[in-house]
Amino acid sequence: MQFATITRILGLLIMVFSLTMIPPSIVALIYQDGGGSAFVLTFFLTIIFGFIIYFPKRRAKSELKVRDGFLVVVLFWTVLSLMGSVPFLLMNTIEMSLADSVFEAFSGLTTTGATVISGLDTLPHSILYYRQQLQWLGGMGIIVLAVAILPMLGIGGMQLYRAETPGPMKDNKLTPRIAGTAKALWYIYLGLTIACGVSYWLAGMTPFDALAHSFSTVAIGGFSPHDASIGYFDSASIELIASLFMLLSGVNFSLHFMVVRRLSLTPYFKDPEFRSYLVMLVSITLICLTVLLAYNRFDFSEGLVKSIFHTVSIATTTGFASSDFSAWPSFLPVLLILTSFAGACAASTGGGIKIIRIVLLFKQGFREIKRLVHPTGVFLIKLGKTSVSDRVVQAVWGFFATYVMLFLILMILLMANGIDQITAFSAVAACLNNLGPGLGEVAVNYSGLNDFTKYILSFAMLLGRLEIFTLLVLFTPYFWRR
Repeated sequence: MQFATITRILGLLIMVFSLTMIPPSIVALIYQDGGGSAFVLTFFLTIIFGFIIYFPKRRAKSELKVRDGFLVVVLFWTVLSLMGSVPFLLMNTIEMSLADSVFEAFSGLTTTGATVISGLDTLPHSILYYRQQLQWLGGMGIIVLAVAILPMLGIGGMQLYRAETPGPMKDNKLTPRIAGTAKALWYIYLGLTIACGVSYWLAGMTPFDALAHSFSTVAIGGFSPHDASIGYFDSASIELIASLFMLLSGVNFSLHFMVVRRLSLTPYFKDPEFRSYLVMLVSITLICLTVLLAYNRFDFSEGLVKSIFHTVSIATTTGFASSDFSAWPSFLPVLLILTSFAGACAASTGGGIKIIRIVLLFKQGFREIKRLVHPTGVFLIKLGKTSVSDRVVQAVWGFFATYVMLFLILMILLMANGIDQITAFSAVAACLNNLGPGLGEVAVNYSGLNDFTKYILSFAMLLGRLEIFTLLVLFTPYFWRR
């Protein structure tokens, strides 16, 4: 393990993170909301802390190994989330405990969107902006952004990229150099954010609301400056715009890159994961619309918009809401929560297990059925025209089994702590899938939970954001052996 180099990188990244306190300070100055001092103080605390870590190891420049990349990612996300909680603690206009502040920061940076804050409409613009900014930075992953500058620091970045990016197949680069890959991802991410913000503004949002919601939409985060979320605007056009950009942000960003480079939509429809993604969204939307119309909950046009919006929002693990879907009739609330387990596509800003893994699980299950009929037959699993190695399939099964096991353990811990079954199930699902809203006591926010539960759910958010194995590998003795 290259501990000196890891320490040096961690210190550098923390100092870079301190710069993110400047924009909310400017917002506080513009709106004169009295929140600037909290961000200025956090800026100095963060940059000093980062410098203290960096300076003793400033000359360490050993090449990172794969194990080093995992450790940097986990340390950085944990420390970053803890540092990100400081403004919530220092803000004198809201009273938040340490558990609340940590929960909110983890929720923001992991793009979960669960909140412990109520009365958002009355909060200072600076803290509202800061919450949205946390999600935007976490959406693509600050590590990927940092990878773009690591070559200038004499450090290779592929190890960090492999540890950070979601999905079962992580070795594909969009460009020959990893720094170019990171920059390409961020150009696409920034382009989607700008397009989303302009669309919101043209649809009637104020410039501040358009910027804030574009951050959390493209990040698939779900934070909003309003307690009523997207429902605050009571606008079908805004809901449809949000649905479009949530859908796009849930697509594998390498597909966006190929579409832009080729100036053709063909890469989308040739991709089996994208096709499965669309089929899932259309199917769940039709089910929701049918049930809502059968129960006379909405008329056809409103029911269609609500079905599209909430299906895309929950399935992509964004977590926006324009109505209380937890009160929808029949099985719809549970169906939507279960849809979040599938989540969005690999290499997107979404959470969940990822569509590509669900596709491979179904294909493997069907292969086992065929083997029962033809025991000596050789059956390949293919994605499109490409065969998938058994090693990848085994990794997907291992991920799925671990995901289910951790879900059950976390749910039982919450129930042992006095949480009812519905709340425990939906809270763990919402946090592990980086979704946000749940059912029962967490349908609106998480403020009613005790501190121990909030820490458990913060850990669940980190597990989901780092796709479980990146974090769990640190708890195995094999990782630390020479």
